[in-house]
Amino acid sequence: MKQNMILLHGLFGQLSNWDSVLAQFGEDYDIYVPSLPVYDTPKEEPLLFLLDYVEKYIAANKLQNIILVGNSLGGHIAVLYAARHPHQVKHLVLTGSSGLYENTNMGSFPKRSTAAYIQARVEYTFHDPAVATEALVAQVLTITKDTQKCLGVLRVAKSAQRHYVADLLPLITAPTLLIWGREDRITPLQVAKEFENMIPDARLVVINDCGHAPMMEKPDDFNFALQQYLNYAITIVLSKTH
Repeated sequence: MKQNMILLHGLFGQLSNWDSVLAQFGEDYDIYVPSLPVYDTPKEEPLLFLLDYVEKYIAANKLQNIILVGNSLGGHIAVLYAARHPHQVKHLVLTGSSGLYENTNMGSFPKRSTAAYIQARVEYTFHDPAVATEALVAQVLTITKDTQKCLGVLRVAKSAQRHYVADLLPLITAPTLLIWGREDRITPLQVAKEFENMIPDARLVVINDCGHAPMMEKPDDFNFALQQYLNYAITIVLSKTH
């Protein structure tokens, strides 16, 4: 029976952000990639609204023993879920997760949604600016030029900054893999080290020449780190059963 894997995207993320993970792990795992309703959040506690959405999604699909993977905002939600439902999460994987510190200038988006500015902000996400393709920039620009979507993004971003997770991290019982870009400027490497120190069973893998979204910028390295970790976890489980 295949294990369940859930992939949670970031604030400006798209389901396509996980294409490389789906391609590598799709045959061996049942993978779920929910589209987080970032643009439809209420004014009150939008981050908890998204957590509630994920809880209902998991319940509706009757998922158990989950490998929960989150990037940026998705990592933040994954932390909240793992702390609240420790029996449901078999492994937690965080990459560029918010929740401790995040270097953003979200407040300037509504006033500065020019193509040049958005191009610069998208490039800032990656170590290699070439990863910020025209299509990716166009997706973000479309969001920032839509008033409703832009307000939704701002609500969630501000809510995420308010929900500091340091007190929850010691409660996480799931073995945790942290995959971080060494050149991440949004959640710098020191943030990953703080996650590693605060989560009881955490391992940090650092990818060189990589920014805030390793699964997009360095997909082979990201997949290798995840595969090695899961292989090791399976080996440990097997050794305990014999």
